[in-house]
Amino acid sequence: MDRLKHPSRPQEQVRRPGDRIVRRAVAPREAVQLPRPRAPRRPRPIALRLAIGFALLILVGTALLSLPFASADGNRASVVDALFTATSAVCVTGLVVRDTATAWSGFGQAVILVLIQLGGFGFATSATLLLALLGIRPTLRDRLACGMSLGEPGPGGVVRLLQRLAVLTLTIELAGTLVLLPSGIAATGSFWRGIWWSLFHSVSAFNNAGFDIVGGFRSMTPYQHAPEILLPIAILIILGGLSFAVLSDVVRERRWGRLTLDSKVVLTTTAVLLVTGTLLILAFEWDNPRTLGILPMPDRLLNAFFQAVVPRTAGFNSLDVAHMNDESLFVTIGLMFIGGASGSFAGGIKVQSCAILILAVWTVLRGQRHVAAFGREVPAVFVFRAMAIVLLAVALVFLASFLISLLEPFGLLEIWFEVTSAFGTVGLSMGITPELHPLSKLILVGTMFAGRLGPLTLALALAERTRPEPVRYARTAVALG
Repeated sequence: MDRLKHPSRPQEQVRRPGDRIVRRAVAPREAVQLPRPRAPRRPRPIALRLAIGFALLILVGTALLSLPFASADGNRASVVDALFTATSAVCVTGLVVRDTATAWSGFGQAVILVLIQLGGFGFATSATLLLALLGIRPTLRDRLACGMSLGEPGPGGVVRLLQRLAVLTLTIELAGTLVLLPSGIAATGSFWRGIWWSLFHSVSAFNNAGFDIVGGFRSMTPYQHAPEILLPIAILIILGGLSFAVLSDVVRERRWGRLTLDSKVVLTTTAVLLVTGTLLILAFEWDNPRTLGILPMPDRLLNAFFQAVVPRTAGFNSLDVAHMNDESLFVTIGLMFIGGASGSFAGGIKVQSCAILILAVWTVLRGQRHVAAFGREVPAVFVFRAMAIVLLAVALVFLASFLISLLEPFGLLEIWFEVTSAFGTVGLSMGITPELHPLSKLILVGTMFAGRLGPLTLALALAERTRPEPVRYARTAVALG
């Protein structure tokens, strides 16, 4: 057996007596080039998708409003005017360069109304709801975008949420139309025109758009003595500025203690802004013979309240803004800059950002380190986001005001007012917008677009980029104050 062993071969390869050798032909080796796997295509960020969607909607609206039969006189509107109007409608702003009632035909007004409704819902919300109605399942990113824009933390149940939102919106707008119908019939002298008058203003008010078909750039100034018109419109504006999440929370819980922190912050801040705005405008305009000074006491209270509601990004006005005192204009600018609630039809930096910053300042003044409200602590990341949103908004308003001041002969306060109105998607105007240079109008178009997308887009973008920090550096004090 020892002779069968081989010093350099494994035992199983050593030949034994009786073994047969079998030879097989082996095919030559050949290198095969395999295709490199393609890197998975990165989906567009949610913020970019929202911006593209709004831009496409604006372009479609511009094309429709540029048609000859969209104008009342049958002539084509200029591209700049059509673009400005479409942007104002999609961004639910209300600034106009042509009188909506007299310059646009019935078709043009219908296009504006549809753009207001789609823009109020938001592109992502409208697209996802349309897909759901067509039986097409929205993607996860679509549902995530809608959930975050509506104040929901995740994509779960977003389709049902959108369906409830659509039903609630149509119900409120229909109720507003019915309440305004008698006034619409009286204002137009026709039943069918009265229906259109009531529907248009109901949709415009609830979506915080501020477009009107009263005529003559007068907005609601002919109805200073008509609480049956001003109060329903004010209520629609307030409801549209609260967000669906807050309305659902109030209807579902019905008790203050059970409401979410977000709902408590929104409701409290909204009430404080409305009461403070009403009292300040009432005080500053009390003796102004061109605004409240000529009205009886009940109408003074009514119009002061209405004028405090509309800067929540609605854009209607019952007082001539151009004749208001400078103090009232400053108050109005502040209210326009703040706007309404996140996830609502309103614009501005949002009341949550305003409340969080005020709470942060109060926390510092009290010598504390953690921001808290209603027995709940606000995470520091939300404080940072609120600071980023406010600082970017201030920079945008400053830059747009500076650029327009280089092109226009108007005063700085007038320009600042128009730019803030555009950023906050409000629509209040001191009457200079139709007289602006086309380049200034384009600057306002960009401001409206950034104002409609800015806070929402920034919040979504910051949420997407949140990553764990791999390194924490040593803390070092910095001299402040």
